[in-house]
Amino acid sequence: MVKEINTSIVMDTIIRYHSISRARISEITGLNKGTVSSLVFELINQQLVYETGAGASSGGRKPVMLQFNGDTGYVVGVDLGVNYILTILTNLQGLIISEHHVDITGLNSQEVIPLLVQSIGIVCSHAPSSPYGIVGIGIGVPGMVDSEGTVLFAPNLGWTHVDLREAIQVNYPHMPIFVDNEANMGAIGEKQYGAGKEVTNLIYISVGIGIGAGIILKNEVFRGTSGYSGETGHMTIDAEGKLCRCGNRGCWELYASEQALSEVGKSILPEGAIATLDSYIALAEAGQASMLEAFEKIGYYLGIGVANIMNIFNPDLIIIGNRLANAEKWLAHSLQQTIVQRALPISRQSAKIQFSSLSSHSTALGASFMAVSAFLEKSTSSIRT
Repeated sequence: MVKEINTSIVMDTIIRYHSISRARISEITGLNKGTVSSLVFELINQQLVYETGAGASSGGRKPVMLQFNGDTGYVVGVDLGVNYILTILTNLQGLIISEHHVDITGLNSQEVIPLLVQSIGIVCSHAPSSPYGIVGIGIGVPGMVDSEGTVLFAPNLGWTHVDLREAIQVNYPHMPIFVDNEANMGAIGEKQYGAGKEVTNLIYISVGIGIGAGIILKNEVFRGTSGYSGETGHMTIDAEGKLCRCGNRGCWELYASEQALSEVGKSILPEGAIATLDSYIALAEAGQASMLEAFEKIGYYLGIGVANIMNIFNPDLIIIGNRLANAEKWLAHSLQQTIVQRALPISRQSAKIQFSSLSSHSTALGASFMAVSAFLEKSTSSIRT
């Protein structure tokens, strides 16, 4: 067990510092040089680490530098949205090699799953040759998912008790498959590859057709007692408001999501135009007054929920992500104004708010990282004395 832990520490250090010597690993981790050298030797044998040549000398012999071999294997990350599937293939460092997008508007689970399997196959076909090949699949879903990979309730998809992991496992029988809530995956993606790298407590707010939140506290995903925390889209902001598909009234996502934007957007689109977020953004870009007003209203309602979350969790960072992050230009002002009016001053001063730099890829990247993490854990635990 001690060796497994030490191997993980060495592996994590090499990944974090990108290019590092054995001596520096010893300094950072507190492990003695002999232990580090032995573990590095085994990681090199597993083709997880390689030597890149001599580094700068600090007075003595030039050190041999080490790097993580991100191309030793590949993973698949999937963002299963309400009306789309985004599937990516990445290397073990999160570099996107291939991606595939398919529309699933109006389709049920029996129609979606074959398209999901097909999408996974398409990106896998673009994987370069590597020692380990495809090592895992991660899937983010907009709903409640249990530890067995069953989608218990996804109101915007219309899914209840869909055993998604098993449905995919049939087609990939020997492949590790991870299924989780898409906002949790988005938070992980931002923590590993986006704006959240350097913060301890962050809230990722996924704003698409619905709204969810991925919560990371003290560098760990907070899941709650039953594992279903983060359903912020269904917090009530209007006690007598609109009826939601979840059965409640006045849910936040009815006022601050893409579906709320569509209520206005569909009525002002030119005849024959397809009702999509991109078409609404195009109208705003063209200065269409009603569309600009609709975005401003979405920003206002988004700010109400963000202020509530800020007051409850007091995080370092709140990230607005998913598809509506592409509309930052028209949402940011009213969002910020509302937060200033409604968030407690102390909470507002300590939290930074920004739109995702990963845009619509946060969830897919977080899903791919879950597969990477499991592969590395398995690889390092296989090293024995």
